[in-house]
Amino acid sequence: MNVNYTKLAKNLKGTSVPKPLSGTLSGHAAGEPFDKHVYAEIKKQFPKNTFRQYEYLNDLFSKNPNVIGFQARQALFNSPTVLFLLSRGKNATDKWSIENPFDEKQNDTADILVVKDGFYEIIDIKTRNISKSAQPPNIISAFKLAQVCAKMIENKEFNDFTINYFEIDWLLDNDKLVCYDTHFACLFKAQPGNLYINWAAAMQIQFHVSDLDQSFNGSMESWAKSYLKHFVAQAKKRADDMITKFVMPFEKYIK
Repeated sequence: MNVNYTKLAKNLKGTSVPKPLSGTLSGHAAGEPFDKHVYAEIKKQFPKNTFRQYEYLNDLFSKNPNVIGFQARQALFNSPTVLFLLSRGKNATDKWSIENPFDEKQNDTADILVVKDGFYEIIDIKTRNISKSAQPPNIISAFKLAQVCAKMIENKEFNDFTINYFEIDWLLDNDKLVCYDTHFACLFKAQPGNLYINWAAAMQIQFHVSDLDQSFNGSMESWAKSYLKHFVAQAKKRADDMITKFVMPFEKYIK
């Protein structure tokens, strides 16, 4: 881990961003200004190593102008797991050029990426209006995380990256959103078996960063295996429930 989150929290607490001119004060509309605010603060710590995800890909490809096409560009990543997390699709990667660079996508895995000494620190920014109660936000696809864990185990990649979450709790003050508090959590320090998968919401893992336990102290390999055990057990239960509810009541009519 490269970023000093204690220092980051200290620098952000009490700061504000302008209230968005349009849209509701929720989700992306409120989150984006703070996201850019956090990015600027981290860039002060690591000016040459801090990127938006699309910026990193543009930088990587522009530094290797003779590497053309999807397969060749994929090989620029030393880590298959990091490649899986950060790369864009085949069509978009084939079409990339200095004149046609990538733009930001809302579903990028990383809001902020700090790349230093071959280590990738993937940072996702979450914002929370603490004047209202709200259900925990979507964090990451449970299926995507299972694929990440499988790739980590398959390629024995346990020291190449981490996934961190930084939450900003804010309150509206006239025409400003003021950072009231912050919370930091590392995904791989959470107990894998406690992660809540909302199957009805596109299989998303959901939690408030401030509520995420950080008691796991095993290795990345054991975390990956524990998570896959949890995911498979949950998926089997979901499959059984689906058969009981949606298959068995109707089978007698088609025999």
